[in-house]
Amino acid sequence: MTDIKSTANPLFLRENELRQGIELLFFAYRDFTSDPDAILSEFGFGRAHHRVIHFVGRNPGMSVAELLAILRITKQSLSRVLGQLIEQGYIVQEKGTRDRRQRLLKLTEKGTELERKLSEPQRARVAKAYREAGADAVAGFRKVMTGLINEIDRKSIISSIERD
Repeated sequence: MTDIKSTANPLFLRENELRQGIELLFFAYRDFTSDPDAILSEFGFGRAHHRVIHFVGRNPGMSVAELLAILRITKQSLSRVLGQLIEQGYIVQEKGTRDRRQRLLKLTEKGTELERKLSEPQRARVAKAYREAGADAVAGFRKVMTGLINEIDRKSIISSIERD
């Protein structure tokens, strides 16, 4: 691995700039999740619940296997979270039409309302930041975020998020 300090890098690749970028990601994530965290705590839920609700809401009818692949968590971890969401009426689980062993997930009306409540403050936060930064910065941000995704996953993730 090349030592960042030993090569002639453009200004934005200096060690200090990289560290600041990393810290900005940590602080942005902290604040981006703060509003949903407060809402989730009212229900006794955590961020894992939010991720499940988000992805099931974005992909109605997705299988448990597909959700596991997106979240990259263990079946055991998902089982606990998903079980709570099903038991409390936020998600329904149906058998697949082609493969009866398959379990397909959908948000209920109650789940859709919770998903809206959780994502609304995040959409507002992102919209405000985008407006303040401008179109060129938004395009640059997208390139940076895309560059942070593992190369092997990029194409499928970009296809998935661009389907709307």
